[in-house]
Amino acid sequence: MNQDFMKHFETQQLHAGELPNTPNACTTPIYQSTAYVFDDCEHAADRFALKDEGYIYSRLGNPTVSVLEQRLAALEGGTGAIATASGTAAITYAILNICNSGDHIVAASTLYGGTYQLFNSTLPKLGVTTSFVGPDQMEDWAPAIQDNTKAIFIESIGNPGLNLIDIEKAAEVAHAHGIPLLVDSTFATPYLLQPLKYGADVVIHSTTKFIDGHGTSLGGIIIENSRFDWAQNNKFPDFTEPDVHYNGLIYNDLESNPFTTKIRTQLLRDTGASMSPFNAFLQIQGLTTLSLRVERHVENTRKIIDFLQDHPKVSWIAYPNLPDSPYYDLAQKYFPQGAGSILAFGTVGGRKGGETFANHLKIFKNVANIADAKSLVIHPASTTHSQLSEEEQLEAGVTPDLIRLSVGLEHADDLIGDLAQAFDAIQSD
Repeated sequence: MNQDFMKHFETQQLHAGELPNTPNACTTPIYQSTAYVFDDCEHAADRFALKDEGYIYSRLGNPTVSVLEQRLAALEGGTGAIATASGTAAITYAILNICNSGDHIVAASTLYGGTYQLFNSTLPKLGVTTSFVGPDQMEDWAPAIQDNTKAIFIESIGNPGLNLIDIEKAAEVAHAHGIPLLVDSTFATPYLLQPLKYGADVVIHSTTKFIDGHGTSLGGIIIENSRFDWAQNNKFPDFTEPDVHYNGLIYNDLESNPFTTKIRTQLLRDTGASMSPFNAFLQIQGLTTLSLRVERHVENTRKIIDFLQDHPKVSWIAYPNLPDSPYYDLAQKYFPQGAGSILAFGTVGGRKGGETFANHLKIFKNVANIADAKSLVIHPASTTHSQLSEEEQLEAGVTPDLIRLSVGLEHADDLIGDLAQAFDAIQSD
């Protein structure tokens, strides 16, 4: 389809990146093939030398996966994307694509527990270290940057504390030091926020969440806008010096997509965390209703917040669009349609009260996931952030009484009724 006719998100989420030459197929087919036939030896050589952009082997690229990549790049306002087997794989590749042993990144301290552990425990084994900085102390970000710092990494909406960071200011700090800003925007979805428009250089999603939307398949995506100049300083020789494995290719000399091309030709080639075509197919189906689902998610969330605000067993609520939130002004700037459908609150009775509440819910499922069509609940201190020390949990915004809700698509009255009976159980236990 001619891209000139796809000016709006709702149209792009159904049609962007459609495959040509698929006779009579109204839906993107599943290319369940490991490899692809070359016309002759010269054709094969051109593919391996990156002179021809066609497919070689599904670890490196697959037609079904390509549709998901191109569609999400369009929705984020990016130039290119690369899909991975999971959101964690996407984050790992994004960091390893610019960091070698001895390098360093600066990250928000309020990250999802799995990301925090990746940065704090696993990457140091490879020689990559992280300085964690409070998201609200923007004045502390620049002093945390070292000579060997290669990126700033933030989440568009913190998990699970729902904190916001001024993306434009974070980008200014990063660019003033000649490094890119990487944003995990899983909670936001491209429907509510496109960080590339505010100065981010790379956007990452766990497509397992809202993009799939139904809890059926794992995936991740890395999206770039090709604007960062990797040659502006001497920090990124892997982008500015010839890659001897690809006839001396210099990634920064590419007209577009140097970041994701380098991931595909190096990390995906050598470590293979590629998305399966079947998972890509499922997530393409999820994308077709993303805007509709997110609108309903946010509507239900607002109704539940109204209920929680008046409940005597709720000690506090974290949601950026609330007028008393410290992030209200940022929410008005970045999330005028609402900051998603994830919210956090504290129950009376501390950790015991929180666990009792979660244990008594009937509709909300106790699941270590978010952004399902179904409503979900988790007690982060005992699950997603349990491997962090108490000090690290508090630094990440995880208090013992914190409950995280992922509000689904059920009728809001039924969800509120479920919450009400679970609050009643706090007294009886």
